[in-house]
Amino acid sequence: MPLGRKVRPSSASGHLETSTLSSILNELKETTDATDLLFRRAQTSLGAYRLPAVSPVSLSSFSEARGEEIEQLPEWLLKELLKGQQRSHSIGLMENILESESVRHRVDSSRSQWKGKIEQQVTLEQLQKLHVAFQDLEINGHKYLDVENFKRTLKKCMGSQNASDEQIEKLFMKIDCSATGRIRWHDFCTYMQLEYAEQHESSARLKEVSFALPATIKEIPHGEPVLKICSLLDSTLITAREDGLVSFWSPQLKLIRSKMVFEKAYRKSKWLMDFTVMTPYNKLILGTGDRELQLYESSNFEPYLQISGLEAIPLNVDYCYTDHDECMILYGDDQGCVNILLICSVGEVLRTWKKLPKLENLPNISLENATLSPNVTYIRWKVHGDWVTQLKYYDSIKAVISASSHEPTALVIGCVVGATNVEQQMKEIKEPRKDSKARKAQSVLGSPSCRAEGDQIVFRVHKGVKTFALSKKNNLIVTGGMDRIIRMWNPYMPGRPTGMLRGHMAPVFYVHISEEDKIFSMSTDNTVKIWDVEDQTCLCTACSKNSGIKGEISACHYIPGIRSLCVATDTLAILHLRLRSPPDPHLVTSHKKPVLCCKFNKVFRHVVSCCEGSVVKVWDFDSGKHLFEFGNAHGGSAVTCLAFDPSRRRLITGGRDGCLNVWNYNNGHCLHTLKREDKSDEVCDCTYVEVNKNKYIIGVGWDRRINLFYDSTENFHHFQKPQAHWQDDINRGHKEDILCIAQCPPTLLATSSYDGEIIVWNMISGHICRKFHTSIAAVTKPVDASVSRVIFLKTRAVKFESAAASLVSNGPQGHLYFWSLRAGDPLIASFAPSRGKSLITGIAVTADDSYLYAADEDGYVYVHDIKDYALQHPEQEAPKYVNHWRAHLNLVPSLEVIDEENILLSCSTDRTVRLWSLDGEYIGTFGQAEPWEIFTPSSWKHPMVPYEILIHPQSMPIHPVLEGKSSDLQLREQEKITQDPATPKEAISNPRLSPATVTTEDIQDEISKRLYANTSSRRLKHERSKLLNRRISHGGPNTYRTINYYEIDSFPGNCRKPDLSVLGTDIFSANYQGAARN
Repeated sequence: MPLGRKVRPSSASGHLETSTLSSILNELKETTDATDLLFRRAQTSLGAYRLPAVSPVSLSSFSEARGEEIEQLPEWLLKELLKGQQRSHSIGLMENILESESVRHRVDSSRSQWKGKIEQQVTLEQLQKLHVAFQDLEINGHKYLDVENFKRTLKKCMGSQNASDEQIEKLFMKIDCSATGRIRWHDFCTYMQLEYAEQHESSARLKEVSFALPATIKEIPHGEPVLKICSLLDSTLITAREDGLVSFWSPQLKLIRSKMVFEKAYRKSKWLMDFTVMTPYNKLILGTGDRELQLYESSNFEPYLQISGLEAIPLNVDYCYTDHDECMILYGDDQGCVNILLICSVGEVLRTWKKLPKLENLPNISLENATLSPNVTYIRWKVHGDWVTQLKYYDSIKAVISASSHEPTALVIGCVVGATNVEQQMKEIKEPRKDSKARKAQSVLGSPSCRAEGDQIVFRVHKGVKTFALSKKNNLIVTGGMDRIIRMWNPYMPGRPTGMLRGHMAPVFYVHISEEDKIFSMSTDNTVKIWDVEDQTCLCTACSKNSGIKGEISACHYIPGIRSLCVATDTLAILHLRLRSPPDPHLVTSHKKPVLCCKFNKVFRHVVSCCEGSVVKVWDFDSGKHLFEFGNAHGGSAVTCLAFDPSRRRLITGGRDGCLNVWNYNNGHCLHTLKREDKSDEVCDCTYVEVNKNKYIIGVGWDRRINLFYDSTENFHHFQKPQAHWQDDINRGHKEDILCIAQCPPTLLATSSYDGEIIVWNMISGHICRKFHTSIAAVTKPVDASVSRVIFLKTRAVKFESAAASLVSNGPQGHLYFWSLRAGDPLIASFAPSRGKSLITGIAVTADDSYLYAADEDGYVYVHDIKDYALQHPEQEAPKYVNHWRAHLNLVPSLEVIDEENILLSCSTDRTVRLWSLDGEYIGTFGQAEPWEIFTPSSWKHPMVPYEILIHPQSMPIHPVLEGKSSDLQLREQEKITQDPATPKEAISNPRLSPATVTTEDIQDEISKRLYANTSSRRLKHERSKLLNRRISHGGPNTYRTINYYEIDSFPGNCRKPDLSVLGTDIFSANYQGAARN
């Protein structure tokens, strides 16, 4: 491959050609080192140098030179740099030494945040140099390279400034996954090729898109074929048939209105050729076979006017609103011409034309008379040698694009008005025509003229172009036609296409480029394909059999509002894209499916996680960035467990397909597949052990046997069978599915099963050492007795004479059990760490077995001090409680304590993998947008907590009012009684007023009795709202609430004084009645 040729970055060679991007921190460090000699003071006797009071490199001057890169730094990193600039350094010796070390450590860790992998910095030229270097070494007798020779060779080919020893060593270990200490050129190339191939596949998985099949089909009345489909801004569809039947449809294909626009008397003589929507003026523009342009009101289909006497039949019609009260009407005809009507003062012109005499029930104006108006300009370009198949004006490029079946002029991009080529204008001036009147008449009548050579770009395409689409954002034109090939063009380079998409088996009928950089194409055999613009690969294919679209296709249209494709054949069909729900800006997930296991690799400082979707992801532990992933690890089956070999260079995964796979996880290469021939039962757990210098991979699962697979670097067979089973395993082993396995070097192995049995094995002899059974309290309901987690307390297990508990397991009813391998009664202690008595699903201990971390199925993590717990005698109480917090929403299947960094790693079926400090401080979730620096606590999320945990109802604090057990009045009375010193103790301990602790069982019983017979026992949010918002009965409204009130009418301010003389008079007497009448 020539070195100058550009390759798409999605390919392996494209990645190799990516340029090396230097980190701003590297430049900052280099500048500091360069100026350090000038500003460095005398060193102390201890070899430490004093930091200058004012740094020679200021952040302000640095940001001016590197403004763009500074903007990309996270906020916490800017704060740390500012701290380093503003710190006033002490002249004290020890303080200066400590600050020097802290600054160095901070800069180094920040640099690791932004550096890329060295294998991604290799260019094609450097790769060729490496090949030559390997060949020279092979000629000299060095077929293999050790790590030192590899360092020298890589530095020589890449330059010492581009590669550090640490980076090269890690690359060597990734290539030498078998830990043989030597590699060949073949190994190097295989690693590079597989890594980039898997990266390409993972990128393709992120771009996966599909249709919801089958399509939504709407039967339409039999008649002429649908000629064209358009959509409005609200996704309303407009269809038109050749006989003039125009219909409006909802996005759900419900008919809104329909009308035959051509009058009955003229229906047989008129045929619709094309139509478009004049959106600002609420009009439809129809081109007919009688060389007419007809305008109709789109709201009621009432005829408005028509322009008759066109030069040719308008086959394609388009409209564009160019400016205020200005527009452009374009149509391509059967003579290969592009006709353009430029109209100014559109509203006035249309109103004037509507007043003209009617012809065939339409106000009529001829094209010749229309062009006489000063507000109308008519232009006609002779563009193609055959009729126009498609035409559209793109305001983004201020040009008209038209297509034809004529090969030499298959696609033309041209100007709208006049010649912009100066040479062409000068030529016309030098060669004036003799008859100027004839020239004027020709321009008025619209006689076709040819554009200047500089005013158009002509594309020659084999067998012409049937359809095209433009994407201004990608500077791309896509064409399709009779040769079944979709071509991708640069609009300004007509020589050859930039890409060719092959896959259709019939002529391409329609193409469209969506805003998401996807190409939609449809062929005449009703096959729909979706292509990726960047990778130029097919993402989805929907054939006629799958989509249910039958018949001959007549029209097709992409609806951007609902991201669907509407197809017209004998029926109307809509193909909806399967839309991913919009991501919650506050919700961060590490996987798309529930995460089942995760582990930390201390050699590469990676975190590897696996999920039910058979995807393995590799994360950077120091920053949380996603480094790599590979899918279909177990053929689509869930990955249930994982383990590393002692060198930490290979990954072992077990899945529900019954296989154990050995990977070079740095490039996704499957080295071996371990499986029993007769069975394919699910593998639940696996581990890597060494017995008498022999190395084995052990897998356990639903086959109820301990399967040992011999691991050797000399075994080149891809598929391997297990070793012979232990005799005790066959005769006295587990009778139910084995769920978990744990080892304690050098000899002990523990397994647990679904029936609650735990067996401790001697790996050397294969004999059973001890058997344990978890106890179940007498309950009426059936209880899950399975033991899914066991772990050795290794500091205690190695003491053979000790009777202390050295094995911890989970068990039924949310208990943890401490077992002794030496005592007569093996069960030393048991307790339930979960306050809600939820099942414990994850267990981890620190390296010195001082602290135990237990996670339950509700996502809570509990910490207990077990340093002096269950050492000699049985314990009746629980160990000392230290802390607890909610780490996840759902079940936590895996916990791991990373003692070197004082970090806790957890994963959950809520699709997240998270890091915590051992004190419960939230560091971050793998997959979040903002990276962290593991050595910089200011970059952690603490004191924040995950958003979904914060808003979850179960995370809300327990309060008597929220639980409905006590009212606010009762709580106030209780506070008064408690604060009053004269109150007797009996009153204080009144059970009616004391806020008793309410357990989940109490809530469940109360709910089942009265309020929530059909709901869960969880304290859900809506249940609380029902209690808080329930209406209180007061025995009905009182008299005051039933009084009606009325508005008082205005009255004059002066009123007569009442006559008090009538007081004491009998108003019913005859004298009073007569006086009142008078």
